[in-house]
Amino acid sequence: MSRPFRFGVSLLTPAPAAEWRATCRRAEELGYDVILVPDHLGMVAPFPALVAAAEATRRPRLGTFVLNAGFWNPALLAREVATTDALTGGRLELGLGTGYVPAEHEAAGLPFGSPRERVDHLRRTVEELDRLLGSTGRPRPARSRVPLLIGANGDRMLRLTAEHADIAAFTGARPGSAPGALEPLTAEELDERVARYRDLAAGRAEPAELNLLLQLVAVTDDPQPVLKPLLERQPQLTLDGALTLPVVLAGPLEDVVARVRAQRERFGFSYLTVLEPYMEAFAPVMERLRDESA
Repeated sequence: MSRPFRFGVSLLTPAPAAEWRATCRRAEELGYDVILVPDHLGMVAPFPALVAAAEATRRPRLGTFVLNAGFWNPALLAREVATTDALTGGRLELGLGTGYVPAEHEAAGLPFGSPRERVDHLRRTVEELDRLLGSTGRPRPARSRVPLLIGANGDRMLRLTAEHADIAAFTGARPGSAPGALEPLTAEELDERVARYRDLAAGRAEPAELNLLLQLVAVTDDPQPVLKPLLERQPQLTLDGALTLPVVLAGPLEDVVARVRAQRERFGFSYLTVLEPYMEAFAPVMERLRDESA
């Protein structure tokens, strides 16, 4: 039995208070289930932004997508998580990852480290958060457990996700040749990553929710102009190849809706996240999928 769909939007643009709250209210009006924020320098500070989002909305969950564990001391992060969950009335979903942009660590005066070191730090962070948030100390989150999302692609990250995460978030991309750049995975490559995760998670008592971050959404009869910037950034792709990427949804409404349903059947992705620039474009897709599920 497939999980019902959930939809999140990752808000990227810093804004004055009134504008930020208006954007959050618009996301709620459009039907998004989760309002998310990233953890990049030059974008919003995650936890105060989520508290402000909670004040402006009533229904959506509120999440980090995803925190760069390399920016955070686990004890200080536990304080932020507990306080934010309490102030948002138990609406927080905590997303964690290793970080992938060396320049941000350099700007912050923090070591970037090797892939192994970053995964090791994330594992320590997850384990410490579990200990600290499960203790009787203060501050306390609103719930006994804040749902944990981990963004993963490599084998060690998938193992950590299988062991600890309530939500397994697939990036649908790999590190590119330039520092901080990402290259999208083909459907066949993503098949292999999801299958690897399922092998690692075979012993779980409860299956995790599977999430995919969509990099581009366009409801259009002519996707070529919309995909032109992607093709310029990824010269190895053809137009037809780009249209088959799991992280790209472009085409007429009925085709896009059918692709979302097919990807849930193929990969198990029931929780989809879109980036802020595509918040409005994805709304009719959400509406159609909810109508079909009613």
